[in-house]
Amino acid sequence: MGYHPVSIGIIGMGHVGPHAANSLILQGIADEILVCDSNEDKLRAEVQDLNDSTVFAPHRAVVVNCHTDYEKLAHCDVIINASGQVTLSAVSRTGELFKSVDDARLFTGRIAAAGFTGFYVNVTNPCDVVAREIHRLSGLPSSHVIGTGTCLDSARLRTVIALKTRLAPESIQAYMVGEHGNSQIAAWSSVSIAGKLLSELADNPRFALDGAEAESLARKGGYIAYHGKQCTEYAIANAATRIVRAIVHDEKVVLAASVELNGEYGQQGLFTSVPCIIGKDGVEEVLEIDMNDAEHQGFADSCDVIRTNFEKLAPFSVESSRQVPVVLPRHEGDDRNLD
Repeated sequence: MGYHPVSIGIIGMGHVGPHAANSLILQGIADEILVCDSNEDKLRAEVQDLNDSTVFAPHRAVVVNCHTDYEKLAHCDVIINASGQVTLSAVSRTGELFKSVDDARLFTGRIAAAGFTGFYVNVTNPCDVVAREIHRLSGLPSSHVIGTGTCLDSARLRTVIALKTRLAPESIQAYMVGEHGNSQIAAWSSVSIAGKLLSELADNPRFALDGAEAESLARKGGYIAYHGKQCTEYAIANAATRIVRAIVHDEKVVLAASVELNGEYGQQGLFTSVPCIIGKDGVEEVLEIDMNDAEHQGFADSCDVIRTNFEKLAPFSVESSRQVPVVLPRHEGDDRNLD
C-alpha cells in the first residue's frame, strides 16, 4: 500500500501563519509543514515552538524552516499564503493592497519556476485581489487557487443567526458573498434552516431577526477582534485549515470562498466569494444560489470594488516574477516609504 505524506507550505509567520500551522498539526492534517518568513528570529522561534508541540499531536509532524528559500515549497501539496502587514488594515482590508501584492510577487513566480503544481490557499488581504495575482503569476489552473474570502464572514453570519435563534451554527446554511471587505453582502434569499428558507419562518418569533444588524455584525466581526488585539488570528487560521483539509481529504464540501468566476452570477475574470464545492481538484464547481434583484445588484457592486482595486496595481509580467532577485515596480498611489 503506497503512502503519500501530506506536505503543506506556509508563507508568512506573523499571526495567522503559526496558528494555521498549529491547527494543521493538532487536526492531524499535515505530515510536513514548510514555513517561510523574512524575519529570521521570529521564524526560528515559531519553528521551535511548533516542533515542540507535535509531541501532543495525533501523529508525527515535522515543521521545517525554509526562511526565504521559497523554491523549497515546490513539492508541497498546498501552500497557504499568510504574508502581509496587518497594521495596514486598521481602516479597511484593502489597506494592505500594495504590500500584500508585492509579497505575492516576490514568491509566486519563483515557486512556479521550481515546478509547483499544487494548490494555493490565500489568506492575505485584500484576499480577492491577491488571489487573482497569485493565479496570474503561478500559471496554475484557476481551480488551484482559492482565497479564504468570505469563508470566515459566512461563519460569522451563521454564528449571529445561531445566537439570535438559539440554534447550533451547523444547522444553518447562510453565506456572505462578494468582496472580502466592506462591500460584501449577505445572501438572505438563500438562508435556510432544516430545508426551509429563513423568510418562510419569519412568522415564528424565534426566527424573526434584524437582517441589517446581523449582516453588519458579520461584516465587522474582524474589526472587533482587531480593535482589541491589533490582529485576527484564530478564526481565519482555522478557515484556511478547513479549506486545506477539504482538498487533501477530497471532502467535496460546500464553502464560501474566493474563486475565479467565468460567467457565473454574470461576472467574468475576477476572484470573488461565492459558495463552491472544494475537493481533491480544488474548486470543483461554483454553485449559483438564489439572490433577489437587490442582492444581485449588491453583489455586482462588490465585484466592481474588487476590479477597481486590481486596476490600481502596477504592471508586472510573469517573466519578471521568475527572475531572481525579483525587482518590483512601484504602484501609482502607493505612499509607503520604499527607500
